[in-house]
Amino acid sequence: MQPAHAEAGAIRGRVLDAGCGTGEHTLMAAGLGLDATGIDLASRALRTAEDKARVRGRTARFLRYDARELATFSEQFDTALDCGLFHVLGGEVRTAYVAGLRTVLRSGRRCFLLCISDRERGDWGTVHRASRSDVEAAFSDGWRIDSVEPSAIHLIGDPGHVEAWLVALTRT
Repeated sequence: MQPAHAEAGAIRGRVLDAGCGTGEHTLMAAGLGLDATGIDLASRALRTAEDKARVRGRTARFLRYDARELATFSEQFDTALDCGLFHVLGGEVRTAYVAGLRTVLRSGRRCFLLCISDRERGDWGTVHRASRSDVEAAFSDGWRIDSVEPSAIHLIGDPGHVEAWLVALTRT
């Protein structure tokens, strides 16, 4: 996510970071004083996230949970963040994930999504590069798409970044 979203107050309330990895976006939300929860399947990444939280003196919750099963998650959130999960899911799994996001996000609340776009030409294996129309189709039911903007996912090392879409959504 872009720090500008956080600075503008667009990230608020209870925050869910789906596929949080090592927790950078969860910790960003916690640093804003928000109730932040990160979920991921990778135990090692979650341990790293917890270590980062301790070192930075931030309070955040990290849970081992399958984001593809969000429809069964028994909590509700005001903001959902997805930086790098949507583009690794395809077909029915992606459909179930989006439906699960809708389940855990309160009506009228926001989701921010950063995914590898079809503009990216590098070889990223099994990543499902998303076109603008892929995003629109995935979020056509129960969502208002507020914006789809060209962006980048910054990487450590070569190539430095990956072409992406930054999507802002509101659950209807």
